[in-house]
Amino acid sequence: MYIRLFVLLVVTVLFSCQSSDSTCTLNEDRLEGRVDLTIQRLEPAFFGAETKEEMLSLLRKYPEVTSKALGLDAYPNIDSLAEDLLRLHQDSAMQELNNAVVKEFANLSDIKVELEQAFAYLKSYYPDFKVPNVYTYVSGFGFDLIIDEDVIVIGLDYFLPSDHVFQPDIPRYLASRYERNYLVPMLVLAISSSYNEIDSKDNTLLAEMIYYGKAYHFVKSILPCTSDQYLIGYTPEQIQACWDNEDIIWAHFIENELLFETNPFEIRKYIGEAPATDAVSADAPGRIGRWIGWNIVEEFASNGDRSLVDVMEESDVKKLFKASKYRPRGGD
Repeated sequence: MYIRLFVLLVVTVLFSCQSSDSTCTLNEDRLEGRVDLTIQRLEPAFFGAETKEEMLSLLRKYPEVTSKALGLDAYPNIDSLAEDLLRLHQDSAMQELNNAVVKEFANLSDIKVELEQAFAYLKSYYPDFKVPNVYTYVSGFGFDLIIDEDVIVIGLDYFLPSDHVFQPDIPRYLASRYERNYLVPMLVLAISSSYNEIDSKDNTLLAEMIYYGKAYHFVKSILPCTSDQYLIGYTPEQIQACWDNEDIIWAHFIENELLFETNPFEIRKYIGEAPATDAVSADAPGRIGRWIGWNIVEEFASNGDRSLVDVMEESDVKKLFKASKYRPRGGD
């Protein structure tokens, strides 16, 4: 058994997995397709609506938001949805939540710039990528991100500071990742699923590890100057501890013959959301299998000098794993 093998060190320098310091520069060639993105803020109009007719007008003005974010399908007709939304937006608690969002997100210029860069990078790798319409909304913690090929709706209330009085009804270890700096990486991570080729018949732990590894590799390629902390949701101390104990983590998977495990309950121990991966150590952060999968994919990409598109298209997990020649680096 591995008992308390992780020593969470306070680090003051950037380590190998952290590449978002002041010296990081973006590739200008990949920014050639940069567009001037408009983030349409819906909350002023929706919270300003005073009548059912005004709410109906908004629902018809933004049909893609109405159908994909506001749950029109759950109502008998659009009139019922308008009546429900009017009551919701006139509720005093919702008004107070909206005021908090207005104050915290008075300026979205940083998010706008980061999204513009991300979409430009995406187009450089995938020329057919079409920049979606981007909206913000205050949903009363009804949703965090709605992402479709043509539309993105951001529930800004989900991304209030973790110490704010208003918080979503989720565990604290998850709520700490719902802050402003996590927003764009979380969005790009969701987009990655559209490009992440898989073998649907492979239900092994290794397949899950590689899937998430490819997803994080995708986000790192699209947001190269973003700290890994905001990609995977570990603190810098947790990431350093993972590197320091990488050989021990890997030994746990090998010695327990876990890579080709297919029991979903066993897989969840290493892939699922949790405050810790207790099967490895009480101090090991949750989702440690995803972190190892990321390392494997990074080795696969670098060893063969493979492009992002090549990596995302590789659906043969065994082939990818073998070609990666992965070995723990022990924090080198």
